[in-house]
Amino acid sequence: MAVHVVKRGDSLWAISRRFGVSISMIAEVNGLQSASSIVPGLSLYIPDNLLQSRYYSINAGDTLWQLARRFITSVPAILTANPGIDPNRLSIGQRIVIPSPVKMEIATLGFVIPSSPQAVLGELGRLAEHLTYVAVVAYTFTDEGYAYVELEDRAIVDRSKQLDIIPLLMIRNYRNGNFSPELVGKVLENPNYRRNLALSIANLARQRGYEGVSIDFEFIPPAQRSDFITFLQELKLALGALILHVNVHAKTEDIPTNPIIGAYDYRAIGDVSDIVAVMTIDYGYPGGPPDPIAPVWWVEQIIRYAVTQITRNKLQIAFPLYGYDKTVRTNLTRALSVQAAQNLAISIGVDIQFDARAQSPWYRYWRGSEEHVVWFEDIRSFIEKYRLIDIYQIYGTTYWQLNLAAPQNWAYVADNINAMKVRN
Repeated sequence: MAVHVVKRGDSLWAISRRFGVSISMIAEVNGLQSASSIVPGLSLYIPDNLLQSRYYSINAGDTLWQLARRFITSVPAILTANPGIDPNRLSIGQRIVIPSPVKMEIATLGFVIPSSPQAVLGELGRLAEHLTYVAVVAYTFTDEGYAYVELEDRAIVDRSKQLDIIPLLMIRNYRNGNFSPELVGKVLENPNYRRNLALSIANLARQRGYEGVSIDFEFIPPAQRSDFITFLQELKLALGALILHVNVHAKTEDIPTNPIIGAYDYRAIGDVSDIVAVMTIDYGYPGGPPDPIAPVWWVEQIIRYAVTQITRNKLQIAFPLYGYDKTVRTNLTRALSVQAAQNLAISIGVDIQFDARAQSPWYRYWRGSEEHVVWFEDIRSFIEKYRLIDIYQIYGTTYWQLNLAAPQNWAYVADNINAMKVRN
Protein backbone atom coordinates (compact mmCIF):
# COMPACT_ATOMS: atom_id res chain seq x y z
CA MET A 1 0.00 0.00 0.00
CA ALA A 2 1.30 3.43 -0.94
CA VAL A 3 -0.11 6.91 -0.59
CA HIS A 4 1.18 9.60 -2.93
CA VAL A 5 0.43 13.27 -2.33
CA VAL A 6 0.50 15.16 -5.61
CA LYS A 7 3.16 17.85 -5.88
CA ARG A 8 3.26 20.75 -8.29
CA GLY A 9 4.49 19.47 -11.65
CA ASP A 10 3.31 15.89 -11.05
CA SER A 11 1.34 14.06 -13.71
CA LEU A 12 -0.57 10.79 -13.55
CA TRP A 13 1.74 9.49 -16.26
CA ALA A 14 4.81 10.10 -14.07
CA ILE A 15 3.08 8.70 -10.97
CA SER A 16 2.04 5.65 -12.95
CA ARG A 17 5.61 4.99 -14.07
CA ARG A 18 6.99 5.52 -10.57
CA PHE A 19 4.68 2.98 -8.92
CA GLY A 20 4.22 0.60 -11.84
CA VAL A 21 0.44 0.98 -11.79
CA SER A 22 -1.62 1.95 -14.82
CA ILE A 23 -3.12 5.41 -15.11
CA SER A 24 -6.58 3.90 -15.50
CA MET A 25 -6.15 1.92 -12.27
CA ILE A 26 -5.07 5.03 -10.35
CA ALA A 27 -8.03 6.96 -11.72
CA GLU A 28 -10.49 4.19 -10.87
CA VAL A 29 -9.23 3.49 -7.35
CA ASN A 30 -9.27 7.19 -6.49
CA GLY A 31 -12.53 8.10 -8.20
CA LEU A 32 -10.97 10.65 -10.54
CA GLN A 33 -13.24 12.07 -13.20
CA SER A 34 -10.38 12.47 -15.64
CA ALA A 35 -7.05 10.74 -16.11
CA SER A 36 -5.47 14.05 -17.08
CA SER A 37 -6.45 16.41 -14.25
CA ILE A 38 -4.93 16.47 -10.77
CA VAL A 39 -4.03 19.25 -8.33
CA PRO A 40 -1.27 19.73 -5.74
CA GLY A 41 -2.22 18.26 -2.37
CA LEU A 42 -4.43 15.56 -3.86
CA SER A 43 -3.87 12.30 -2.00
CA LEU A 44 -3.78 9.18 -4.19
CA TYR A 45 -4.09 5.62 -2.96
CA ILE A 46 -1.78 3.34 -4.95
CA PRO A 47 -2.46 -0.40 -4.58
CA ASP A 48 0.62 -2.61 -4.44
CA ASN A 49 1.68 -6.10 -3.37
CA LEU A 50 3.56 -5.10 -0.24
CA LEU A 51 2.55 -6.27 3.24
CA GLN A 52 0.06 -4.05 4.96
CA SER A 53 0.95 -2.28 8.18
CA ARG A 54 -0.69 -3.29 11.44
CA TYR A 55 -0.60 -0.88 14.36
CA TYR A 56 0.00 -2.12 17.88
CA SER A 57 0.25 -0.73 21.40
CA ILE A 58 2.67 -2.64 23.61
CA ASN A 59 1.15 -4.50 26.57
CA ALA A 60 2.85 -5.83 29.68
CA GLY A 61 4.93 -8.93 28.86
CA ASP A 62 5.04 -8.37 25.10
CA THR A 63 8.21 -9.28 23.21
CA LEU A 64 8.99 -8.72 19.54
CA TRP A 65 9.42 -12.47 19.13
CA GLN A 66 5.88 -13.08 20.40
CA LEU A 67 4.49 -10.32 18.21
CA ALA A 68 6.33 -11.68 15.17
CA ARG A 69 4.69 -15.07 15.70
CA ARG A 70 1.26 -13.54 16.32
CA PHE A 71 1.37 -11.40 13.16
CA ILE A 72 3.21 -14.00 11.02
CA THR A 73 6.23 -11.80 10.40
CA SER A 74 9.80 -11.55 11.68
CA VAL A 75 11.64 -9.59 14.32
CA PRO A 76 13.97 -8.04 11.70
CA ALA A 77 10.92 -6.87 9.72
CA ILE A 78 9.47 -5.22 12.83
CA LEU A 79 12.81 -3.59 13.63
CA THR A 80 13.10 -2.24 10.07
CA ALA A 81 9.59 -0.77 10.28
CA ASN A 82 10.40 0.93 13.59
CA PRO A 83 13.81 2.63 13.36
CA GLY A 84 15.42 3.18 16.73
CA ILE A 85 13.26 0.74 18.67
CA ASP A 86 15.09 -1.21 21.39
CA PRO A 87 13.66 -4.76 21.54
CA ASN A 88 14.93 -5.12 25.10
CA ARG A 89 13.29 -1.94 26.34
CA LEU A 90 9.71 -2.00 25.17
CA SER A 91 7.41 0.19 27.25
CA ILE A 92 3.71 -0.32 27.96
CA GLY A 93 1.68 1.87 25.61
CA GLN A 94 4.53 2.24 23.11
CA ARG A 95 3.12 2.20 19.57
CA ILE A 96 4.77 0.24 16.83
CA VAL A 97 4.13 -0.65 13.20
CA ILE A 98 4.08 -4.34 12.28
CA PRO A 99 4.38 -5.42 8.61
CA SER A 100 2.07 -8.41 8.41
CA PRO A 101 0.00 -10.56 6.06
CA VAL A 102 -2.66 -10.81 8.80
CA LYS A 103 -5.44 -8.39 7.96
CA MET A 104 -7.28 -6.48 10.65
CA GLU A 105 -10.68 -8.08 11.26
CA ILE A 106 -13.46 -5.75 12.34
CA ALA A 107 -17.25 -5.51 12.33
CA THR A 108 -18.43 -2.94 9.80
CA LEU A 109 -21.88 -1.39 9.47
CA GLY A 110 -23.11 0.67 6.55
CA PHE A 111 -26.12 2.94 6.82
CA VAL A 112 -28.43 3.17 3.83
CA ILE A 113 -31.37 5.46 3.12
CA PRO A 114 -33.67 3.59 0.73
CA SER A 115 -34.93 6.65 -1.12
CA SER A 116 -33.70 4.87 -4.26
CA PRO A 117 -33.87 1.13 -3.47
CA GLN A 118 -32.31 0.05 -6.76
CA ALA A 119 -29.25 2.22 -6.14
CA VAL A 120 -28.93 0.77 -2.63
CA LEU A 121 -29.16 -2.78 -3.98
CA GLY A 122 -26.33 -2.00 -6.38
CA GLU A 123 -24.14 -0.65 -3.57
CA LEU A 124 -24.85 -3.68 -1.39
CA GLY A 125 -23.83 -6.00 -4.19
CA ARG A 126 -20.62 -4.09 -4.78
CA LEU A 127 -19.65 -3.79 -1.11
CA ALA A 128 -21.06 -7.04 0.30
CA GLU A 129 -17.73 -8.59 1.28
CA HIS A 130 -16.81 -5.44 3.21
CA LEU A 131 -19.95 -5.27 5.35
CA THR A 132 -20.97 -7.13 8.49
CA TYR A 133 -24.21 -5.21 9.02
CA VAL A 134 -26.41 -2.83 7.10
CA ALA A 135 -28.74 -0.44 8.95
CA VAL A 136 -31.74 0.62 6.88
CA VAL A 137 -32.73 4.18 7.72
CA ALA A 138 -36.48 3.96 7.09
CA TYR A 139 -38.34 4.21 10.42
CA THR A 140 -39.59 6.77 12.91
CA PHE A 141 -42.44 6.85 15.46
CA THR A 142 -45.57 8.70 16.54
CA ASP A 143 -46.25 10.84 19.59
CA GLU A 144 -47.76 7.78 21.25
CA GLY A 145 -44.68 5.66 20.61
CA TYR A 146 -45.82 3.57 17.65
CA ALA A 147 -43.01 2.84 15.19
CA TYR A 148 -43.79 2.98 11.48
CA VAL A 149 -42.00 2.64 8.15
CA GLU A 150 -41.48 5.68 5.91
CA LEU A 151 -39.53 4.15 3.00
CA GLU A 152 -39.84 0.77 1.29
CA ASP A 153 -37.20 -1.59 2.61
CA ARG A 154 -38.22 -5.20 1.91
CA ALA A 155 -36.01 -5.74 -1.14
CA ILE A 156 -33.00 -4.41 0.76
CA VAL A 157 -33.61 -6.73 3.70
CA ASP A 158 -33.96 -9.75 1.41
CA ARG A 159 -30.88 -8.87 -0.65
CA SER A 160 -28.78 -8.26 2.46
CA LYS A 161 -29.48 -11.75 3.70
CA GLN A 162 -28.60 -13.22 0.32
CA LEU A 163 -25.26 -11.38 0.47
CA ASP A 164 -24.52 -12.50 4.06
CA ILE A 165 -24.98 -9.00 5.48
CA ILE A 166 -27.00 -8.74 8.69
CA PRO A 167 -29.86 -6.24 8.20
CA LEU A 168 -30.82 -3.95 11.09
CA LEU A 169 -33.98 -1.85 11.29
CA MET A 170 -32.82 1.70 12.00
CA ILE A 171 -35.25 3.98 13.77
CA ARG A 172 -34.77 7.68 14.49
CA ASN A 173 -36.67 10.42 16.32
CA TYR A 174 -37.02 12.15 12.97
CA ARG A 175 -39.82 14.56 12.10
CA ASN A 176 -40.14 17.15 9.32
CA GLY A 177 -36.56 16.62 8.20
CA ASN A 178 -34.93 17.03 11.62
CA PHE A 179 -34.25 15.16 14.83
CA SER A 180 -36.95 16.04 17.37
CA PRO A 181 -36.00 16.29 21.06
CA GLU A 182 -39.67 16.91 21.84
CA LEU A 183 -40.83 13.70 20.16
CA VAL A 184 -38.33 11.42 21.86
CA GLY A 185 -38.63 13.19 25.21
CA LYS A 186 -42.41 12.89 25.27
CA VAL A 187 -42.34 9.18 24.43
CA LEU A 188 -39.52 8.20 26.78
CA GLU A 189 -40.99 9.96 29.82
CA ASN A 190 -44.36 8.21 29.46
CA PRO A 191 -44.24 4.52 30.55
CA ASN A 192 -47.11 3.55 28.24
CA TYR A 193 -45.70 5.33 25.18
CA ARG A 194 -42.23 3.98 25.95
CA ARG A 195 -43.59 0.43 26.12
CA ASN A 196 -45.50 0.99 22.87
CA LEU A 197 -42.27 2.00 21.19
CA ALA A 198 -40.26 -0.99 22.42
CA LEU A 199 -42.94 -3.50 21.44
CA SER A 200 -43.77 -1.93 18.07
CA ILE A 201 -40.10 -1.79 17.07
CA ALA A 202 -39.57 -5.43 17.99
CA ASN A 203 -42.73 -6.48 16.17
CA LEU A 204 -41.79 -4.56 13.02
CA ALA A 205 -38.27 -5.99 13.05
CA ARG A 206 -39.64 -9.54 13.09
CA GLN A 207 -42.45 -8.88 10.61
CA ARG A 208 -40.12 -7.34 8.05
CA GLY A 209 -37.34 -9.90 8.37
CA TYR A 210 -34.69 -7.90 10.22
CA GLU A 211 -32.07 -9.55 12.41
CA GLY A 212 -31.83 -6.65 14.80
CA VAL A 213 -32.44 -2.97 15.44
CA SER A 214 -30.22 0.12 15.30
CA ILE A 215 -31.38 2.98 17.53
CA ASP A 216 -30.49 6.55 16.56
CA PHE A 217 -32.25 8.85 19.02
CA GLU A 218 -30.47 12.20 18.95
CA PHE A 219 -30.78 15.26 21.21
CA ILE A 220 -32.63 13.30 23.87
CA PRO A 221 -33.49 15.75 26.68
CA PRO A 222 -31.09 15.16 29.61
CA ALA A 223 -34.11 14.73 31.93
CA GLN A 224 -34.86 11.47 30.06
CA ARG A 225 -31.40 9.96 30.68
CA SER A 226 -32.67 7.16 32.94
CA ASP A 227 -35.85 6.77 30.85
CA PHE A 228 -33.67 6.03 27.82
CA ILE A 229 -31.94 3.20 29.67
CA THR A 230 -35.31 1.82 30.78
CA PHE A 231 -36.49 1.94 27.17
CA LEU A 232 -33.39 0.08 25.95
CA GLN A 233 -33.91 -2.58 28.63
CA GLU A 234 -37.54 -3.01 27.58
CA LEU A 235 -36.54 -3.11 23.92
CA LYS A 236 -33.81 -5.70 24.47
CA LEU A 237 -36.27 -7.87 26.37
CA ALA A 238 -38.75 -7.59 23.50
CA LEU A 239 -36.07 -8.31 20.88
CA GLY A 240 -34.82 -11.48 22.56
CA ALA A 241 -32.10 -12.96 20.38
CA LEU A 242 -32.27 -10.10 17.86
CA ILE A 243 -29.37 -7.61 17.92
CA LEU A 244 -29.65 -4.28 19.75
CA HIS A 245 -27.32 -1.71 18.19
CA VAL A 246 -27.31 1.81 19.70
CA ASN A 247 -25.79 4.97 18.21
CA VAL A 248 -24.70 7.65 20.67
CA HIS A 249 -23.35 11.19 20.40
CA ALA A 250 -19.59 11.52 20.83
CA LYS A 251 -18.17 12.84 24.11
CA THR A 252 -14.93 12.82 26.06
CA GLU A 253 -16.51 13.05 29.51
CA ASP A 254 -19.91 12.57 31.09
CA ILE A 255 -21.86 15.81 31.51
CA PRO A 256 -25.40 14.67 32.44
CA THR A 257 -26.94 18.12 32.04
CA ASN A 258 -25.54 18.83 28.56
CA PRO A 259 -28.42 19.16 26.05
CA ILE A 260 -26.58 17.20 23.33
CA ILE A 261 -24.65 14.48 25.19
CA GLY A 262 -26.19 14.48 28.66
CA ALA A 263 -28.76 11.73 28.05
CA TYR A 264 -26.15 9.15 26.99
CA ASP A 265 -24.92 7.10 29.94
CA TYR A 266 -22.23 5.18 28.06
CA ARG A 267 -21.72 2.54 30.74
CA ALA A 268 -25.41 1.76 31.17
CA ILE A 269 -26.03 1.78 27.41
CA GLY A 270 -23.08 -0.56 26.90
CA ASP A 271 -24.40 -2.94 29.55
CA VAL A 272 -27.80 -3.38 27.91
CA SER A 273 -26.79 -3.20 24.22
CA ASP A 274 -25.08 -5.74 21.99
CA ILE A 275 -23.19 -3.03 20.06
CA VAL A 276 -22.64 0.68 20.73
CA ALA A 277 -21.56 3.00 17.91
CA VAL A 278 -20.13 6.35 18.97
CA MET A 279 -20.81 9.01 16.34
CA THR A 280 -17.27 10.32 15.89
CA ILE A 281 -18.45 12.64 13.13
CA ASP A 282 -19.51 16.27 12.69
CA TYR A 283 -16.91 17.94 14.87
CA GLY A 284 -17.34 20.50 12.12
CA TYR A 285 -21.14 20.45 12.06
CA PRO A 286 -23.70 21.80 9.56
CA GLY A 287 -24.31 25.47 10.25
CA GLY A 288 -21.15 25.84 12.29
CA PRO A 289 -17.85 27.42 11.26
CA PRO A 290 -15.56 25.56 8.82
CA ASP A 291 -13.85 22.77 10.76
CA PRO A 292 -12.69 19.21 10.07
CA ILE A 293 -15.45 16.61 10.01
CA ALA A 294 -13.67 14.10 12.25
CA PRO A 295 -10.20 15.28 13.34
CA VAL A 296 -8.14 12.32 14.45
CA TRP A 297 -7.04 13.96 17.72
CA TRP A 298 -10.72 14.37 18.69
CA VAL A 299 -11.63 10.85 17.60
CA GLU A 300 -8.84 9.43 19.76
CA GLN A 301 -9.97 11.44 22.79
CA ILE A 302 -13.45 10.00 22.35
CA ILE A 303 -12.17 6.44 22.06
CA ARG A 304 -10.01 6.85 25.16
CA TYR A 305 -13.08 7.84 27.15
CA ALA A 306 -15.42 5.32 25.54
CA VAL A 307 -13.23 2.29 26.32
CA THR A 308 -13.40 3.16 30.02
CA GLN A 309 -17.20 2.84 29.85
CA ILE A 310 -18.00 0.34 27.06
CA THR A 311 -16.54 -3.12 26.50
CA ARG A 312 -14.14 -2.91 23.56
CA ASN A 313 -15.70 -5.85 21.73
CA LYS A 314 -19.00 -3.93 21.64
CA LEU A 315 -17.61 -0.55 20.57
CA GLN A 316 -17.70 0.95 17.08
CA ILE A 317 -16.69 4.42 15.90
CA ALA A 318 -18.21 6.26 12.95
CA PHE A 319 -16.47 7.12 9.68
CA PRO A 320 -17.87 9.98 7.57
CA LEU A 321 -17.98 9.29 3.84
CA TYR A 322 -18.75 12.94 3.20
CA GLY A 323 -17.44 16.48 3.37
CA TYR A 324 -18.95 19.90 4.01
CA ASP A 325 -18.72 22.88 1.66
CA LYS A 326 -19.34 25.96 3.82
CA THR A 327 -19.95 29.55 2.82
CA VAL A 328 -17.67 31.36 5.26
CA ARG A 329 -19.80 34.48 5.73
CA THR A 330 -22.99 32.62 6.66
CA ASN A 331 -21.80 29.08 7.51
CA LEU A 332 -24.38 27.84 5.01
CA THR A 333 -23.47 24.17 4.61
CA ARG A 334 -23.69 21.85 1.64
CA ALA A 335 -22.90 18.16 2.14
CA LEU A 336 -21.16 16.18 -0.59
CA SER A 337 -19.48 12.79 -0.83
CA VAL A 338 -15.73 12.57 -0.23
CA GLN A 339 -15.29 11.75 -3.92
CA ALA A 340 -17.32 14.80 -4.94
CA ALA A 341 -15.36 17.02 -2.53
CA GLN A 342 -12.06 15.80 -3.98
CA ASN A 343 -13.21 16.22 -7.56
CA LEU A 344 -14.63 19.68 -6.92
CA ALA A 345 -11.13 20.85 -5.98
CA ILE A 346 -9.76 19.32 -9.18
CA SER A 347 -12.49 20.79 -11.40
CA ILE A 348 -11.95 24.34 -10.13
CA GLY A 349 -8.16 23.93 -9.98
CA VAL A 350 -7.45 24.73 -6.33
CA ASP A 351 -4.70 23.20 -4.23
CA ILE A 352 -5.76 20.83 -1.47
CA GLN A 353 -4.30 21.63 1.95
CA PHE A 354 -3.77 19.15 4.79
CA ASP A 355 -4.12 19.79 8.51
CA ALA A 356 -1.47 17.61 10.16
CA ARG A 357 -3.02 17.66 13.63
CA ALA A 358 -6.50 16.83 12.38
CA GLN A 359 -5.14 14.53 9.66
CA SER A 360 -7.79 16.03 7.41
CA PRO A 361 -7.73 17.63 3.94
CA TRP A 362 -9.38 20.96 3.14
CA TYR A 363 -9.34 23.76 0.58
CA ARG A 364 -10.63 27.24 -0.05
CA TYR A 365 -12.29 28.66 -3.16
CA TRP A 366 -14.40 31.62 -4.20
CA ARG A 367 -17.76 31.63 -5.94
CA GLY A 368 -18.31 35.20 -7.02
CA SER A 369 -17.70 37.30 -3.90
CA GLU A 370 -18.43 34.40 -1.52
CA GLU A 371 -15.57 32.55 0.14
CA HIS A 372 -16.05 28.80 0.58
CA VAL A 373 -14.09 26.34 2.71
CA VAL A 374 -14.42 22.59 2.16
CA TRP A 375 -13.35 20.01 4.75
CA PHE A 376 -13.56 16.34 3.80
CA GLU A 377 -11.89 12.94 4.29
CA ASP A 378 -9.33 11.20 2.09
CA ILE A 379 -7.18 8.07 2.20
CA ARG A 380 -4.84 9.65 4.76
CA SER A 381 -7.61 10.44 7.22
CA PHE A 382 -9.23 7.04 6.70
CA ILE A 383 -5.95 5.23 7.39
CA GLU A 384 -5.41 7.17 10.61
CA LYS A 385 -8.84 6.16 11.90
CA TYR A 386 -8.32 2.50 11.01
CA ARG A 387 -5.02 2.78 12.86
CA LEU A 388 -6.92 3.84 15.99
CA ILE A 389 -9.29 0.88 15.68
CA ASP A 390 -6.28 -1.43 15.46
CA ILE A 391 -4.43 0.18 18.38
CA TYR A 392 -7.43 0.26 20.72
CA GLN A 393 -8.70 -3.15 19.58
CA ILE A 394 -12.33 -2.09 19.34
CA TYR A 395 -15.13 -3.91 17.54
CA GLY A 396 -15.17 -1.87 14.36
CA THR A 397 -16.75 1.01 12.49
CA THR A 398 -19.92 2.40 10.97
CA TYR A 399 -20.08 4.29 7.66
CA TRP A 400 -22.42 7.20 7.04
CA GLN A 401 -23.55 6.42 4.46
CA LEU A 402 -23.20 3.87 1.64
CA ASN A 403 -25.00 6.10 -0.87
CA LEU A 404 -21.99 8.44 -0.75
CA ALA A 405 -19.09 7.61 -3.06
CA ALA A 406 -15.80 6.91 -1.25
CA PRO A 407 -13.70 4.72 -3.58
CA GLN A 408 -10.41 5.26 -1.72
CA ASN A 409 -11.91 3.90 1.48
CA TRP A 410 -13.28 0.77 -0.13
CA ALA A 411 -10.04 0.10 -2.03
CA TYR A 412 -8.14 0.32 1.25
CA VAL A 413 -10.63 -1.97 2.99
CA ALA A 414 -10.32 -4.53 0.19
CA ASP A 415 -6.54 -4.60 0.56
CA ASN A 416 -6.16 -4.39 4.33
CA ILE A 417 -9.30 -5.40 6.24
CA ASN A 418 -11.53 -8.42 6.68
CA ALA A 419 -15.11 -7.61 7.59
CA MET A 420 -16.49 -10.05 10.15
CA LYS A 421 -19.31 -12.27 9.02
CA VAL A 422 -21.40 -13.23 12.05
CA ARG A 423 -24.83 -14.68 12.64
CA ASN A 424 -27.05 -15.06 15.67
